[in-house]
Amino acid sequence: MFWEKEKISLASAAAEIDQQRLASYYPKINEFLTQINLIILDKNQQTKLALCSLLAGGHVLFEDLPGLGKTTLASSLAHLAGLKFQRIQFTNDMLASDVIGINMFNQKEHQFEFKQGPIFTQILLADEINRSSPKTQSALLEAMEEGIVTVDGVRYSLPQPFWVVATQNPLFQSGTYTLPESQLDRFLMRLALGYPSRQAEKTLLKQSSRQELIANLNHVFIEQDILDLQQLTQQIYTSDTVLDYILDLAEETRKGRQGLSTRGVLALKKAAQAYALIEQRSFVIPDDVQAVFNAVVAHRIGTSEAETAKIMLQVSVV
Repeated sequence: MFWEKEKISLASAAAEIDQQRLASYYPKINEFLTQINLIILDKNQQTKLALCSLLAGGHVLFEDLPGLGKTTLASSLAHLAGLKFQRIQFTNDMLASDVIGINMFNQKEHQFEFKQGPIFTQILLADEINRSSPKTQSALLEAMEEGIVTVDGVRYSLPQPFWVVATQNPLFQSGTYTLPESQLDRFLMRLALGYPSRQAEKTLLKQSSRQELIANLNHVFIEQDILDLQQLTQQIYTSDTVLDYILDLAEETRKGRQGLSTRGVLALKKAAQAYALIEQRSFVIPDDVQAVFNAVVAHRIGTSEAETAKIMLQVSVV
C-alpha cells in the first residue's frame, strides 16, 4: 500500500538530489562498515546505527557493562572517519574546566589567555561519562547542542564536524551518576553492544589486541567526506506519508507518562534519513524509521527497548 501511494512522489524526489554525488559515497560507506565489523565482531546493526548517528550529525551514547567493547567501537569509529580525535576519561573528581578549558594568566603578556580543553576536537570520546558529577556532565550540553562553548562570557566555536561518542556504565554499578534528562535528550541515539556470540568471542581470543588492529586500519573518510555526507543526509527525501507515520509514533508515545519531545521527533526523522542513505536510497521508507526507532526514542521517554518496540507495534503503517 505504501509503495502504491508513493511511486509518483518518490520519482520526483529522486530528480531533486544529486544521485551521482550520492552514489559516489556508497563504496566508502560499505568499506567503512566492512572495516569496523572486522574490529567489532557480530554487532553489524549496532555499527550501522553508529555510522547513521554520525551522518545525521547526532551524538551517540553507548550504555553497557565494562569490557564489552564500547571504547573500542568509539576508537574505531574515530579512526575510520579520519577526523581529529580526543578521549576524556571521566572521573568523580573531574571539573567542567577539565573538559572545556580555562582562562589562565600569562605573566609575560600580563593578560589572561584561554587554554583550550580536550573538547576542542572533531570526535570526542567521553569515556564513562556517568562517573563524573552532574555539574561536570552538564559542561557538554551547550557544545552538543550548538557546537560552541562559553567561558567567562566569551563564546568559542568548536571544530566541525563535532561528534560526541559517550560511554556509560549501568547505574547499578558503584560510583555512577544518572545523566540528566536534558543531557540524554542531546544524544541522537543510545546503543548497547551486549555480550558477543560464542564464535565471535573465540575469534577475539585468537586475534591480536583490538588496539593493534585499529592502528593498522586505513582512514576510509576524510573531513570533507563527512561534511558532504551530512549535507546529503539532509536532502534525503521524506514523503508526507512517512512524516505522518513519524507523527503517529510520537503521538503514541505521548499516551504514557513521558512522551517524545519535538526535538525527539526531529531526531527520528534525521536518523531515518541517514539510515536510508546507508541503505543506498535517496528516500525514506517506514522500514528506515522502524530500524532507528528504539535507538532514538527509548532513552528519551524512559522506557526499555522492549517497551519501546511495543509502542511501535501499536502504530500501523498507512
